[in-house]
Parts: sequence; structure tokens; C-alpha cells
Amino acid sequence: MQLLSRSSWIRFPIPFFGLVIVLLVSLASHTSSSTEHEKSSLLQFLAGLSRDGGLTVSWQHNTDCCTWKGITCNQDRKVTDVLLASQGLEGFISPFLGNLTGLLHINLSRNSLSGGLPLKLVSSSSILVIDVSFNRLTGGLSELPSSTPPQPLQVLNISSNLFTGRFPSTIWEVMKSLVSLNASTNSFTGQIPTTPCVTAPSFAVLELSFNQLSGNIPQGLSNCSMLKLLSVGYNNLSGYLPDELFNVSSLEHLSLHSNWLEGDLNGISKLTNLVTLDLGGNEFIGNIPESIGDLKRLEELHLDHNNMSGELPTALSNCTNLVTIDLKSNHFSGKLTKVNFISLPKLKKNRSSFQRLHRHNSRKHILLQQADCTKAILQSF
Repeated sequence: MQLLSRSSWIRFPIPFFGLVIVLLVSLASHTSSSTEHEKSSLLQFLAGLSRDGGLTVSWQHNTDCCTWKGITCNQDRKVTDVLLASQGLEGFISPFLGNLTGLLHINLSRNSLSGGLPLKLVSSSSILVIDVSFNRLTGGLSELPSSTPPQPLQVLNISSNLFTGRFPSTIWEVMKSLVSLNASTNSFTGQIPTTPCVTAPSFAVLELSFNQLSGNIPQGLSNCSMLKLLSVGYNNLSGYLPDELFNVSSLEHLSLHSNWLEGDLNGISKLTNLVTLDLGGNEFIGNIPESIGDLKRLEELHLDHNNMSGELPTALSNCTNLVTIDLKSNHFSGKLTKVNFISLPKLKKNRSSFQRLHRHNSRKHILLQQADCTKAILQSF
């Protein structure tokens, strides 16, 4: 490429260079003002903390906020990440964090933050991940106005807090990118929401265990075609497992432990991708269906503390990936030798897994019935 000659440079009038300088100064000024805006929002958050975990050492007004502890910026000098997990923070979460227009990921988990979760964060037009788990947050989770545009939020983890009130149902209508929702270990009431199953095509994780939810397992969960984990144990759910649930073939982990669910488990074998099945602590009846052997990926089977009966199915031997079986406190009968435990090489010995499995035979009588592998399992009792 031929360089411009001196005479060529002279052809550009002086005003041209003045315009270039003005543009450069304007750009620098815009960048500077953007950084000041970001810094101001972060300092408002800091001001709301009663214990800052030493952040003030790094978060100085006369320094670049992109270099502060826990802060990441993009090339445009906009804050994209606020990552302050396990920092000993106390105080409240300032809504000013919602003013960070480039924020993608906020993690304030495992601190001692209190107060509510600012709606401005949940309704952010940029945030993809919010994790405020293991804090002392209180209040409810507010619904969003119907006029709220679609939100990009993908992961919301508010587990292990002190939230109360009715678990919202319509807030999820605008979260069309939602993949994972974890609100476990709070005190929410209400019912299991199914709106994400319709509005968020990639919705895969729903964790609501250890709350005060009631009602039935909703049929609408059948619309969650990508659901991989459903955990709603330790609530007050009742009724039968809907047939529609057995159509969610994507399910890998199903945990409904410690509710008031009833009925039989004849449809469970349709969930062929199950890795974990935890239905313990309910009121289920009937036998374990022979079709349980179709669950080739199954690693954990918890049916303890129910009212199930009958003989153990021989097909249980086909679940060769089983690591844990817990069947205690039921009314099973027959011989354990029907199950070929030798074909379950990954099975762990557990002292209590088979306790009261067969309530009408003594422990000694059961031991005398076992094959060598079965004896090896029971000898650790």
C-alpha cells in the first residue's frame, strides 16, 4: 500500500483534524461517564452493607471499578459479573445493581444478606444468572407487571433463605429463556408452577423441596419436554402421580420424598432416562412393577417408608447401574433370592436399606434364604 505523500496530507484542511479530535474526546468522555455510572451503582451496593467482608480495601472511588474484587468488565468497560460468594457480607442487596446495564451474572450466595430480593434484578434486561442462595433474605417473590418485556434470565437460585408467601405463578411468563429454577429450603406456600413448561422451551431444572407447597403434582408438567430434574420433596403435596408425568421422558432425577402422595407406580417405567428415583416417605401402595427393569440408567432407588407390598421383581437385577436401594419400612414379602444381586456390581452395602423389608420373617430366617451375594449385603447390618 502506497503511503500518502506530504503534499497529500496538506490537502486535508485544518477543520478535518479538529473534527477528529472532537470525536476522540467525545468517545473518551462517553467511556469515562459509563465507567462512573457503573462505579456509582456498585458503591451504592457497598453502602447498603453493614459488613463488607473487606471490600472497601479494593472498592476505592479513585480506582477503576473493573479492577475491584469480584468485578469483571467487558471490553466496553461495562460490569458483566458481580461474583461475591462466601465473602461474609451482611446487609441488604441494593436495587442499584439493577442499573448495571451490562450485568450478566450475579453471585451473592453463602453470605448473611437480609431484606428482600430487588425486583429490579429479577426484571433486568441483561442478567442471565442470579444466585443469592444461602442467605437470610425474607419477604416474597413479587409478580412482574403484565407489560414486562421478555427477560433473558436463565438461572435463578434463591434456595436456602427465609422467603415466605405464595410462590408466584405468572412471573415466569416473561422468562422465556429460563433453564433452572431453585427455590428450595424456604417457606413458600401455594402450588407447583407449570408456566415455565409452556413459556420456556429449554426449562430443565425445577427444585422446590423443603417448602410448604400443597396440592397435587400438576398435569401441566407434561409440557416440560426438556425437564431433567424435578425435586419437590418435603412439602405437603397429595394425590396420585398423574399419568402425564410419565410422559416426561427427559426426566433424569425425580425426587418427591416426604409428601402425602399415594397410588401405585405402574407407569414409572416409562421414565427410561431416570438416574435417581426418590419416592420415599409417602403413602404409595402396590408392588414394584416388573417393568422397573427397563430403567437401565437407574443409580438410586428410594421407596422407603411407604405401604408397598408384594415380592421384589426379578427384573430389578436388570438395573445394573444401581448404587443405592432403600426399601425399608414397607410390607414386601417373599424371598430376596428372586433378585440376582450378583448382577448389581455397583450396589453399596447399607445397613438399613432392607430393614423391615419383610416384616413377617425374622432377620435370621431372611439370612438363611439368601444367596452368597445377598448375604454379603445383609451381613453388614
